[in-house]
Amino acid sequence: MIKRVLAAGLVLSLFAAPSYATNELVPHAKKSVAPSPKPKWPPVGFKANGEVYAKIPSAKALVGIASSSKVLTRQLAQKVDGVPICEKYSCGAVQLASLNGCLWWEITSKVIGETSAEDKTLKTFGFIRTLIGQTSAKQITTVLLISEEPLVLRHAVTGISAKCHHEPTDEKIPSSTYKLNI
Repeated sequence: MIKRVLAAGLVLSLFAAPSYATNELVPHAKKSVAPSPKPKWPPVGFKANGEVYAKIPSAKALVGIASSSKVLTRQLAQKVDGVPICEKYSCGAVQLASLNGCLWWEITSKVIGETSAEDKTLKTFGFIRTLIGQTSAKQITTVLLISEEPLVLRHAVTGISAKCHHEPTDEKIPSSTYKLNI
């Protein structure tokens, strides 16, 4: 009988041993990771017109944007007569976003420059109309505006206007057309 009591006491002492005497892992409080902050809206530097937000990026900013955009990188890498497109023709760019999202965008602009080397009067040489596809709400997209005016003439793409469309279209998207001002 004494042997049974001793054996039972020994078994109980093994199970009742303090946790430091065992190889148990003591649970620690879980560390929580804070979620990323939501992007600031409206985006910094963008101008608002109704639900549409737009910004003209600098050349330096455009290079940075292109480094993270395969579409923009591909557009800038297009070559005409072996020369990158925006080193041959006058180009412009605009960054767009919409509060509610768009089924498609229509961007219009004009190409202006001096009439001639002797006549410094500014003249509109042509118009660019670019259509791009759907964007979601608050999604920023960058659009390259390519003219057919030689860059050596130092013409500029200006008067950029963008419309966010909410109804479908039969027009080809994406597309870009340049029309001479005759």
